[in-house]
Amino acid sequence: MSGPRLSVVVPFYNVGAYIGDCLNSIARQTWGDFEAILVDDGSPDDSAVIAKEMCSRDSRFRIVEQDNAGLGPARNTGAEHATGEYLTFVDSDDLVTRHGFGLLIKALDRSGSDFAGGSARRFNNSYGVRPSWLHGQTFTEDRFATHISETPQLVLDRMVWNKVYRRSFWDEYDYRFPAIRYEDYPVTLKAHLDAVTVDTIAAPVYFWRERESGDSITQQRFQLANIRDRVVSAGLVLDEISDALPEIRHRVHAHFRQIDLHSILSAFGTVPPEEEQHLLELTSELLGRLDDAVLETAPRVAQLQFDALRAGDVELLRLVALDPQAAEEQLPLSKTDFTLATSIRDVTWIDGELSVRGTAEIRHLQSKPSSLRIGLVIAGRNYRLPVRRLPATDLRGEESLVGFEVRVSRELLAKCPAGPSHFDVRMRVGGIRRRDMLRGQKAGSPGWPQGMWIDGTSWIQPGPGKEGAFAVRRLADPCRLTSVEQTPDALVLHGRSAFDQPSLFVSRPLSGGEEELPLEVHGRDFTARLPIRPMLEEINPDDPFSQRTTRAFRMRGPEGREQVLLWTAGDRLVSHAEGGRVVMLTRSTGGYVNLHESPIRMTATAAVAAGNMLVVRGPDWGDVDFSWRRYLPDSDDHVDVACRRTVSDDGWAAVVEMAALEPADWILFATAPDGTSHAVQCEPFLSSRLPLTITRGRCTFAVRPLAGTLHLEVS
Repeated sequence: MSGPRLSVVVPFYNVGAYIGDCLNSIARQTWGDFEAILVDDGSPDDSAVIAKEMCSRDSRFRIVEQDNAGLGPARNTGAEHATGEYLTFVDSDDLVTRHGFGLLIKALDRSGSDFAGGSARRFNNSYGVRPSWLHGQTFTEDRFATHISETPQLVLDRMVWNKVYRRSFWDEYDYRFPAIRYEDYPVTLKAHLDAVTVDTIAAPVYFWRERESGDSITQQRFQLANIRDRVVSAGLVLDEISDALPEIRHRVHAHFRQIDLHSILSAFGTVPPEEEQHLLELTSELLGRLDDAVLETAPRVAQLQFDALRAGDVELLRLVALDPQAAEEQLPLSKTDFTLATSIRDVTWIDGELSVRGTAEIRHLQSKPSSLRIGLVIAGRNYRLPVRRLPATDLRGEESLVGFEVRVSRELLAKCPAGPSHFDVRMRVGGIRRRDMLRGQKAGSPGWPQGMWIDGTSWIQPGPGKEGAFAVRRLADPCRLTSVEQTPDALVLHGRSAFDQPSLFVSRPLSGGEEELPLEVHGRDFTARLPIRPMLEEINPDDPFSQRTTRAFRMRGPEGREQVLLWTAGDRLVSHAEGGRVVMLTRSTGGYVNLHESPIRMTATAAVAAGNMLVVRGPDWGDVDFSWRRYLPDSDDHVDVACRRTVSDDGWAAVVEMAALEPADWILFATAPDGTSHAVQCEPFLSSRLPLTITRGRCTFAVRPLAGTLHLEVS
C-alpha cells in the first residue's frame, strides 16, 4: 500500500490553548490523503495530551517527541519523519482552511512546479479575521509555473507555512531550518531562488493567529534575543541574494530597510538602559549590510536615525523612537515632504445626492490657509464640485480646517459609465500645489458605502476604484435581489434579471465550486427558493476561525453573459437561527448579495446614544451577557464593563453608561452561560451607518467596525 500524498508537519510547544483548534482544522481538510507528524518539542503544558488524543481518534495523526530545541529544529525533525510525496508545515497556534491543501496540491499536479503557496489571513478574538498585509502584496492572483525573477514581489514571501512543497525538491536542496527565531525567511527565499517554477494561489489557504498577549515570535519584536535572531536571519537572507538579479537584490534590501530595520530602531524606545549598547551593535550590523542606494531613499526621520547609529548616539535614537513625529518636525523640510494626504470619513445619501466627507491637507502645512478644489472625473472630463470646508482632526491630531464635504447630484451621477469615475483633488497652500485622486477609505460607511437608484434603471455604487482610489460606478439595469421572504424552512428570493432566460448559481468564493438554484421566471422577474436545513447541517466551514461559510450569487444568461447579483432589498439583513447555527442573507462591501452560515455569533444591527447611555441592539439568538472589553497591553488579560441586557420583540439591547468607559479601545463581547465569549459582529448595514461619534464632557466616543467586529474608541 502506497503512503499518503501529503505530509503535514506540526511542531508544538506550550500551545495548549490553541493546538486543539489547529489539529481539528487539519482533520477537516477536503484533501484527506495526508499524514500529520506532530512534533512535541519538549512542551511543558498539556499540549502533548491534546495531541495524543487527536492521534487516538484519527490514525492519520502521529506524534514524535524530542527535547526542546526550538521551532526550526522541530520542523527539521518532522520533515525527517515525513513519507509523503508533498510536504507542508503548520504552526500549532494557527489554522488551515478546509480547502487549502487541496488547492495547492491540485495546482502542483497541474503545473509540475516545485512548490505552491497561497494567501493568508490574520485573526484573533478582538478583531476577528482580516487580510494579512504581507500576503496581500504577493499572492494577488493565481499564477502557475511562475518564478521570483518574473514575479519579483515574491521576495516578500517570508513564511513557510502557507505552502506545499514537492518532497523531491525539498530533499534535492536539503533544506534545514536554522535554530533561531525568524527561521522561515532564509529557507523560503532560498527555495524561491532554487525553484524552476512555483505556483501562487490568491485564495486564503492559511489563518495566522495574532495573540492578544503578544507572546508569539513575531509579536516579541522588542526583546533583545528576538532582535538578535532577526538580524542573524536577515544576514542569512542577504548572503543568499548577494549574487541574485539586481531587482531581487534591491527589493530584498528595501524590504529589510522598511520592515526589519524600522522595527528594530523602534526598540530604542523600550529597551532597558543596560541593553542599549547591545541593541546599537545589532542595529548597526544590519544597517551595514544594506545597500547605500536603498538607505538614501528612506524618509528623513529614518535618515536621522541612520546618522545617529553611525555616530553611536543612543540618546538621539531613544528620543526619535519615543516620538518620531516630534523629531520629524525639527528637521528642515524640502518640497518632496509636502505631499497631499486625503481620507474619506463618511459616505451617505442626502436628498438623492451622494455626500462624501473627508479630509485633505498638505503634510506639514496643516495650519496655513489653503484652497481646495475637488472634481469628479467622468470619461476623462473633470466636473468641478462645490466644496464645503469643515473643521476636522488633522495629521498632527489637532483640530483645523482640513475637513470637507462634496455632494454629487443625480444629474451628474447619471453621466457616469460602468467603469469607475474617480475624484480629483487639488490643493494649494501659498505657492505649493499638490494634486491626487481621493484616497483613504476608513472603516464604517466609507468601507461599506450604500448604493442607490438614481432613476428607474441606473444604480450608483460607490467604492474602491483604480489604484485604491475612491470612485463611483453606474450599473445600468443590473441583476438584483429586490425582496426576501422567510418561511419556516427556506429563504425565498425575489429579483429581476438583466437578461432573458436567466439561471442563478450559488458559489463559495473561498473553496470554489457552484450549484444552480431552480428558478421560477416570469419575463425577467424571478423567484428562487433557498432551503435552510442543508446549510445548517453542513459542519465543514470555509473559515476555520469564525466557522463561517460564505456564498455568493451569480446570474447567467443563455449566451454566457453573467452578472453578480446586486442587493437592492432594503437596509436590513435577513436571518434564521436554529440549533446553535445561523444563516444570514446580507450584502458585501461592494453591495452584492452574500449568504453567511455559521455558529451563532451575536450580531449588532443598531447603535445609538440615549442621553448618557450607549445602546447597541441586535437579533436575539440566545442567552448571553454583554460587556465592553479592553485588553491590557501585551496580555490576554482584560477588563470588562458589564452592560445591562434587555430583550424585546425587536431583539436584545446592551446598555452601558458611557462614563464607565475610560479612554481606551473597547470591543463589545458576548459571553454564554458556559463562559465562552466572542466579539460581537457588526453587520454590514450597521457598518454602512457608522462611525457613530458622541461627545460627552471632555470625552469623545466613536463606535466603528473593525474587521467585522464592533469597537468603541474613547478619547
